Amino acid sequence: MNKSIKNWGKVLMIACLGIGLMTFSSCKKDDPVNPTPDPVNPTPNPNPTPGPSNSGDSWANLINETPHEAIVNGNTLTYGDHTYTVSGELTYDQTYYDTPTAFVTFTNIPSGVTEFKAVYDNLLGNTPQGAAAMVPMAIEIYARDANVGEQCFNVLCNSSSTVAGIVRTLKTKFNYSQYSPENDPYVQRYLPAALLKGATYTNGYKPEEPYTVKMSGNPNGIQDAPLTGGTVYYSYILTDGGWDTFQRGVEIFQPYGSNKYQVFNCPATYTQCRNIQNGPWQGLK
Repeated sequence: MNKSIKNWGKVLMIACLGIGLMTFSSCKKDDPVNPTPDPVNPTPNPNPTPGPSNSGDSWANLINETPHEAIVNGNTLTYGDHTYTVSGELTYDQTYYDTPTAFVTFTNIPSGVTEFKAVYDNLLGNTPQGAAAMVPMAIEIYARDANVGEQCFNVLCNSSSTVAGIVRTLKTKFNYSQYSPENDPYVQRYLPAALLKGATYTNGYKPEEPYTVKMSGNPNGIQDAPLTGGTVYYSYILTDGGWDTFQRGVEIFQPYGSNKYQVFNCPATYTQCRNIQNGPWQGLK
C-alpha cells in the first residue's frame, strides 16, 4: 500500500511540474511587457524623449567643420571665404541708447563650432560688442544643428547654467515634427535673422548684406559684479522691426583678469518676434 501511494505521488509531482513548465513557456512567449526585439522592424518607442530634431531643417547642410586658418588684419578676420569685421564701441551716454554706436559685419553665419570658436578666440571675443553679435550666429547654428549650436553657446557663454537656460527655450522653438514644421508660427525659423540690420516681418526677414548687427549701450551701463567675479556690460542689439521694442538686451560678462568677453544673459534675443509676412523665409548664408 505504502509503495503504491509513493508511486502515485511521483506521478502527480511530474504532472504538476509539466503543467508549470508549459505555463511558464506560454507566458514567456506571449509576454506583452517584454517582447523579443525585432532587429529588422523594431517597435517604435511610444514615449520618445522630447527634444530638437534637425532632420527637417533646410539649412542643416551648411554645417561644415572643415578647419581653415583664421587670418586677422586689424579689426577684420578672414576664415576661408568668410569675413568678419568689428567697428565702433558701445557708448553708455544716454543720448545714444537708441542710436547704434558699435557694429559687427559679416558675410556668412559661421559654418560650425570650429569656425565659431576661431572667430570668437581671434576677434569677436575680444570686445563686448563682438561677443554680443555672436548671439544671433549661435542661434542660427543651433537651428541648423542642435548639438553643434549648443557647443557654440558653450564657447560664447560664461557658465553652463547660462547655456542651459538658452537651450531650454530654443529646444522648443526649433523642435521640428509633423505638428510643428519649419513654417510653424511658433517655431519661427527666422528668429536669428530678425536680429540683423534691415530684417523686418514685412520683408520676409531678409537682412541687408553683408549681414550687420547694430549695437549700443543700455541705461544700466557697466557694473562691477564681485559675487560673479567680473564686470557686466549691459548692451542692446538694435533691430529694425521684429519686435514692438526694437532694443534687445544682451548682458556681457568679463571675468576679472581676462581679456575675453562672454554672454551672461540674453533672453530678449530669442523671445517670440512678429510672425513673418511675405514669406516663405529665404534663410541665411
